[in-house]
Amino acid sequence: MSEDARAALGQALAWLEQGRHVALATVVATWGSSPRPAGSQLVVSDEGQFVGSVSGGCVEGAVVQEGLDAMRTGRPRLVEFGVSDDQAWEVGLACGGRVRIYVEAVGAEGDAAAASGRASPLPGLRRTTLSALLDALAAKRAAVLVTWFDSGRHRLCYGDRDLDADVDDVDLAAAVRTALHTDSSRAIPTAQGEAFVQVFNPPLRMIVVGAVHIAQSLAPMAVMAGYEVTVVDPRAAFASDARFPGVSLLHIWPDEALRGLAPDNRTAVVALSHDPKLDDPALQAALASEAFYVGALGSRKTHQARLTRLAAQGLVAAALARIHAPIGEPIGATSPSEIAIAIMAQVTRVLRAGALP
Repeated sequence: MSEDARAALGQALAWLEQGRHVALATVVATWGSSPRPAGSQLVVSDEGQFVGSVSGGCVEGAVVQEGLDAMRTGRPRLVEFGVSDDQAWEVGLACGGRVRIYVEAVGAEGDAAAASGRASPLPGLRRTTLSALLDALAAKRAAVLVTWFDSGRHRLCYGDRDLDADVDDVDLAAAVRTALHTDSSRAIPTAQGEAFVQVFNPPLRMIVVGAVHIAQSLAPMAVMAGYEVTVVDPRAAFASDARFPGVSLLHIWPDEALRGLAPDNRTAVVALSHDPKLDDPALQAALASEAFYVGALGSRKTHQARLTRLAAQGLVAAALARIHAPIGEPIGATSPSEIAIAIMAQVTRVLRAGALP
């Protein structure tokens, strides 16, 4: 989930708490070089203010008007826009595309209905659902919001629950599970009609063991790629705020750090110290976890010696095979910054190639 979408949802709730009327626009499908991916969101107030983006600026004005109409009528709508080549050029794309957007009113149960004179609540995202979703995001709890286009109905599912038991549609449960694991929001057919499955995963994490020069380049790259980065090194002189500004630092031994951080299947563990006293315990802990990526710095000869040591500690061949070493994509990197680029590229390839279970 992008910070833009998180900001849009938070602003929606803030406006509701001020007694304002609100509409939410969500990108549900794209074709060609659409500036914003599925799941991107924009929230509109009854005064025409908006937060977020659904097209990078190409169709925001028209979407704001659709949001005002949705507030007035209380009816959700699916709209589709074409982004011309000229418009695409203005927002940095080589060619245009199309975008499909779902626009709905947001509010407290029954409020919109009462304002329009209707006896029952109108379709739209309920305030209680929005609050529950924001609570899940604050708790870094994986969630999926399912929205049925025809009925305007929503269902909030949580990734840490048994989806087969929580969702009465087996195919929908499978789609929700796939969306969570691939970090991909998408429109799908269901028994109740077409629905949009929107993923709200907690941030990706990267645990870097060894506050070395490569780590100084890797940490800001990973932050820009959307990772929460923690650098682990018991040597306070290495892991200092001056060398790693704005990065979480842990001055404890790596095995202790990883026990506390509990890597999950959205965590990459990168061992860079080149010191067996630091790297080996970190790798043992990482391989016992669900970390989607485990990598270690060192030459092939160094790594072979590492494998021998870890095998003597009881690690089996299947576990050892998970270690990416020599670390990074083979791009001929030599400087610390180039090696960091190679590492970030490899982590991204593993993540996006479907390595998440």
